[in-house]
Amino acid sequence: MHFGKAIIAQQLGVSEEAEEVGVLWTKIYESFIEALDAHDNGISAYDPKAVKEAGLEKRFSDGGFSLGAMVGRLNPNWNDPTPSDPVEAQKAEDEKFLLASTRMGEEFSRDLEYYTKSWLPARSIVQQAYAKRLEYDPQGRVLVFDGQSVPWKDHLYTLEAQEGGNAKVLYVLYPEKPTPDAKWRIQAVPVSKDSFESRKPLPEAWRGFRDEELSGITGVDGGVFVHAAGFIGGNKSFGGAKAMALKAFDL
Repeated sequence: MHFGKAIIAQQLGVSEEAEEVGVLWTKIYESFIEALDAHDNGISAYDPKAVKEAGLEKRFSDGGFSLGAMVGRLNPNWNDPTPSDPVEAQKAEDEKFLLASTRMGEEFSRDLEYYTKSWLPARSIVQQAYAKRLEYDPQGRVLVFDGQSVPWKDHLYTLEAQEGGNAKVLYVLYPEKPTPDAKWRIQAVPVSKDSFESRKPLPEAWRGFRDEELSGITGVDGGVFVHAAGFIGGNKSFGGAKAMALKAFDL
């Protein structure tokens, strides 16, 4: 709240009033600060009463992988020996605190570096691809990255929300590497950033097949694979990947 924009502006080498500082300040709050603050204040990600009424149960415990849990493991164990000298006892506690503070600072710095050096530069690339999507499908259901893939999910959802309407991108096409002979991937867009559910998975009849067998099933030459879960596939060329996407719309 007090120093976030100054830290981001320093990282970017711009003034605190720059537009990108505000964009990153909001993003880092949503992606990093809010979850830690909620955990520290005992706020659940979901309303416990609503979850209970819906009869939902977690499939596994994820508590050991949160930042809060990582820091919690740095606390002394209940049966660790405690120095009898109050000064020494405070010193031991302070050392634990500094260790936790360093760990959290390292994670924050990694997050800040990712969003300033990777996530933010990708925004304009996604915007350009989004603006050209009608060139590949009249309904704008295919997003194509010509050179190489970038972190696109956040930016795509933001662009769609800004535009409004019901038209959604279903598949994203990108080369595996930035070379002319690269194979191409076709990835189904998730219903939300962290979801494993796709808006429209690749057809079930294609899933789990590879190479010539896949090409025979799809009717598109150059097939490489389609994942068994249907969220991603591949073709030897852009034309093949595009043809797979267009065929998948109706299957």
